[in-house]
Amino acid sequence: MDLPSADTPLYNHPLPQIEAWLQGHGCEQDRDSLHCWTIQRDAWQAELWLDTEQLTIRYLNAGEDGRDVQRSFKYSLSRKDIESAVFAGP
Repeated sequence: MDLPSADTPLYNHPLPQIEAWLQGHGCEQDRDSLHCWTIQRDAWQAELWLDTEQLTIRYLNAGEDGRDVQRSFKYSLSRKDIESAVFAGP
């Protein structure tokens, strides 16, 4: 499935394309809560949610004192910008 240009806001991507994009980055979808995803990297791990208005990511044990770090990105941002922010890690 071809994705729109990387400069296209994420809200202009059909859901199946967003899901394929996440899978292409190694994300795994939760079978019970389809809007929830997990990401595992060598240096970090995270949980990601496709909310109504935004994409939210929580980097586990990434902050001071092992606290989680949570960030949210509006779907009006381009796929390229969200990709750069999310997959760069905490």
